[in-house]
Amino acid sequence: MAKQKLVLKDNKNIALVYRRQTTEAVAVAKKVALWLKDRGYQVFTAPKQTLVAGTKSIKTEAGLDKMGLVVVLGGDGTYLRAVRTLSGRQIPIVGINMGSLGFLTGNRLENAFKVIEETLQNKMDLRPRSMIHALIQRKGKVRAEFHALNDVVIERGSASHLISIAIYSEKYLVSEIKADGFIIASPTGSTAYNLAAGGPILHPEAKVFVVTAVAPHSLTSRPLIFPDNLPMSFKMDSRTQSAQVIVDGQKETEITPEDELIIMRSPYDHWVVRSPSHNYFQLLREKLKFGERA
Repeated sequence: MAKQKLVLKDNKNIALVYRRQTTEAVAVAKKVALWLKDRGYQVFTAPKQTLVAGTKSIKTEAGLDKMGLVVVLGGDGTYLRAVRTLSGRQIPIVGINMGSLGFLTGNRLENAFKVIEETLQNKMDLRPRSMIHALIQRKGKVRAEFHALNDVVIERGSASHLISIAIYSEKYLVSEIKADGFIIASPTGSTAYNLAAGGPILHPEAKVFVVTAVAPHSLTSRPLIFPDNLPMSFKMDSRTQSAQVIVDGQKETEITPEDELIIMRSPYDHWVVRSPSHNYFQLLREKLKFGERA
């Protein structure tokens, strides 16, 4: 799916998501709120955050439906929290980096007001990012369901045992692997935990997912790339008592050999607000020093 031109219509409601427990982020949020209010916008603090002075609180799910834009002030973890908060709502998010890396929040803090102004003036592009839809089934019934922008991770947690898992593509056995954990990453998430574990970098608009084992108990185990239009599933054998499921960095639930984790592409994409001049490969070189010699 190609990029689209951002078009903000007459919706004057803007929500702020800021980096928690950071006085700098709170101070910037106050400045952004005042700047937006001076221009006639209604400014809200997103749910589960301390109310920013001069803003209104979003107290219900229906309140999120009324937002025209979300401004994120923080790092990639804050951005992922904003994505979780929206729960699939197709509301544009513009990220201002106040973290250490800023792959998702790619705009510098010193350019914050310029970026927000250009966003409000429809001078930005929307670029699609596929998301992961994860289902956990037990005895044929869905007992948990999640959506992830970056990754879904199966890990052993504090247990000392390795996880023994069979991986299936559709109904076909791919491999049985023992490892400390398994990362199922979207193209967006390929530069996160997946990359640290030795997985490949995927172009953010590629229609694939990658599965990377963490410290596999086999020299022949390698990351696997799957088309995102085919379902995958993961089943633990009886030698593994339990494992943790982590969704975009947040522990969500525990699974046992009775469970099946099913992975497919989410029915909706996330849309990232980017400058028309945005260059992904320049971002790789800037953030990851990609291609530089030691």
